[in-house]
Amino acid sequence: MAIGRLSMKVGKAGKAEPHAAYITRAGKYANRLERGEKLVATEAGNMPAWAQSNPLEFWQAADANERKNGTTYREMEIALPREMDTAEQVELVREWVKQEIGDRHAYQWAIHVPKAADGGEQPHVHLMFSERQRDGIERDPEQYFKRYNSKYPERGGARKGYGQNAGKTLSRTERAAELKELRARWESMCNAHLERSGHEARIDMRSHAERGTGLEPEAKQLPSQWRGQGRANVIEFRQARAELAEAHQALAVTVPDVRSELIDLQRERQGRELMRRAEQDPEAVLAEYTAAWNRVRRDIDAQIDRIQSRILGTLRAAEQIKKSHIQNPPKPPPKWQFWKKKSYERQFKQWREERDQLISRCERLEHRLYRLDDYNQRAPGLYYRQSADGLANQRMKNQRPALVAAYYRAKEVMLERQLERREQERQRRRSRGRGMGLGL
Repeated sequence: MAIGRLSMKVGKAGKAEPHAAYITRAGKYANRLERGEKLVATEAGNMPAWAQSNPLEFWQAADANERKNGTTYREMEIALPREMDTAEQVELVREWVKQEIGDRHAYQWAIHVPKAADGGEQPHVHLMFSERQRDGIERDPEQYFKRYNSKYPERGGARKGYGQNAGKTLSRTERAAELKELRARWESMCNAHLERSGHEARIDMRSHAERGTGLEPEAKQLPSQWRGQGRANVIEFRQARAELAEAHQALAVTVPDVRSELIDLQRERQGRELMRRAEQDPEAVLAEYTAAWNRVRRDIDAQIDRIQSRILGTLRAAEQIKKSHIQNPPKPPPKWQFWKKKSYERQFKQWREERDQLISRCERLEHRLYRLDDYNQRAPGLYYRQSADGLANQRMKNQRPALVAAYYRAKEVMLERQLERREQERQRRRSRGRGMGLGL
């Protein structure tokens, strides 16, 4: 069956040429064309003039001239559908390269076909590409990998960066989101090719958790773990997992969602218990609700305090920068240096724009502080969502709906009891008045 797998790797200086030789079975790997992972197709593109006849020269130059801790290449390792023949796989890879690499980066790819655990084929592609962007300027091997010169591009190396966030420093979360989007694009293109070729198989790049299969991801197997008895253990594990998946599927047909059913039953039981307590002991329910509401309110207060503290620190730093900036305007040139007048005017304009931006930033920060102070002072009412008390009420409704319902029921019970006591007291007074009248 077709499987979905795409990983992104990076190579440091000294690793590019050996890895390119490995995936294309060149140099010392030339004797591995037919054994192990069989090479069935390879291609290179967007190479500079000095490496078009031999792409390995490009990767050698990258190893020799990139900075010591720099990356010499990125690599996508992608599983290809075994249902496709070699020609269909090559067509799929070429379209993927056209979409993701285009004419922006030098690249080289190779399709390998090893044997899978079930005895069938396990085709995959290694797609290596340089992060250096092609800009139409011809550079020799030494200059190509130098630092980019934004003012005079022809004097420096090619600009470095890949994708829509090229040149930006991304957080771990942002990098994970970018990779997830890349995998989604591969899923879409691969399934389109499978459909076009008349194959029923489809790939799904979502994790087991996202698909709700209930399966744990399989640990990556090292080559040493894959030999001998290790291979038999992995095959046995996969068969057991497949049987478990079938059992889950059969259970899902009988009960659509066991987990949600259990959760719903538990919530219903808790709701009934709270309602019973609201009828019998409304004071206890009111006390439980009040304690839970106070905890939520304290969490909101702590969150507001953290935000206020962060904004206040940022405001102090911005005020300091603004003060320093205003105190140091560009000095006009002496009258006799008339040729510096334009330079001064340009500097003064830039200084004024930066001053206005700093003033605006400080005003926005002050406004945010004012809104937080005001937010914490508002009493809940018609516009309760704008107050901390209102937010606490909303969180209680979202997180503890059964307790909220029991709370309102408890208030109703207490009001009913209060009205009943008043009615009883009125009846006693009325009967006492009648008795006094008879005595007279």
